[in-house]
Amino acid sequence: MQRRSPESTTRVLTPASKVRTTYAIRFYRIYDTSGEIDIGRLEEALSSGHTIARSTFTRVKPKSISMGTPPLLLRLPPVVAPVGGLETKLEVIARVYDIGAVSICFLHEDMQAPASDLRQAALRSAGQAGLDPAFLDTVDRIRGILGPLLEDFTIDPGFYEDYTIYIADWNDPELDPVVVLLGEERTFSPQIREDTLRNSLSYGIDDLAILSWDTALLISSEPAGDILELIEFANVQALELRYYDRKLTRQMERMYDDIENADKKPFYIRLHQYHRIMSRLMQDQAEISDITEKVDNLIKVTEDVYYARVYALALHVLRISQWRDGLNRKMGIIRQNYEMLSDEVHIQHSNFLELVIILLIACEIAIFIWQIL
Repeated sequence: MQRRSPESTTRVLTPASKVRTTYAIRFYRIYDTSGEIDIGRLEEALSSGHTIARSTFTRVKPKSISMGTPPLLLRLPPVVAPVGGLETKLEVIARVYDIGAVSICFLHEDMQAPASDLRQAALRSAGQAGLDPAFLDTVDRIRGILGPLLEDFTIDPGFYEDYTIYIADWNDPELDPVVVLLGEERTFSPQIREDTLRNSLSYGIDDLAILSWDTALLISSEPAGDILELIEFANVQALELRYYDRKLTRQMERMYDDIENADKKPFYIRLHQYHRIMSRLMQDQAEISDITEKVDNLIKVTEDVYYARVYALALHVLRISQWRDGLNRKMGIIRQNYEMLSDEVHIQHSNFLELVIILLIACEIAIFIWQIL
């Protein structure tokens, strides 16, 4: 999966060329923290007593991939969890992003098993079965570590983006990628196979990356760290866009309720309520526009063609453009309601001024008639 010399891209891996074959599984769950995070200050606070590092891409030129603020990597003690009914020791890695996301990764690696065993491991762990308690405990641990260091730090354990990546170090003929990705043991139709394998990329003749909605299969003789990072970044963006899409939905519901309640008030109170609604809408739009821009600019792949294709494919598979379009539509609706409220306020002001003028004229006429009489 990684960038390599021309000589290595022409080498075909076979079982005889390796003494030992391995597979690994990475279980990801990404959570939102409801606010941006000062990574520099957090790194300084965690520097003593915790194993931390900044995420970096190791096999490409630094200028090939641009990150605004690299996330902070935090290593936690391993956990033992029932993966598909089997008690399994899992390494735990957490990454904290400045846009307000925390990614938790459980890593399972079998150094003794052949890559073909990944098939059964994928079937046992389909849908991250059995991992809910371990993830909840890890969320509590992260709360305990980061809560005292960050103001208003919170994580909703019920709202997350989950993704599973299966990794094998060579393409075993017994390893059916469709079974691995879908987590089902059955005879699949040609259409399902075609749809599942459509989102595939290769850099050399001995590696393969297949991405689907909530799983990916990486086959490579070299460490796949950079590809894993790219897929994780794409999932972080998906989670944040989902979070702010949900937040906008709630704000729209509140906006409609507030407008309906304001319409029932007397004239002078209704105008005051309209001003309050407009002020809040302006604040919400500014906040969400700012954070979504940061989400879009979380990472930029510039010069590396293959990594750019992998990242673009991950964004496509996760339907990032659809989430972004949904956000833009809701922002447009909010802007339309803001403009309607603004027009209504101006009309009400004009009507009020006209009424005042009419009353003044009426008073002058009454005073004039009274003087005559």
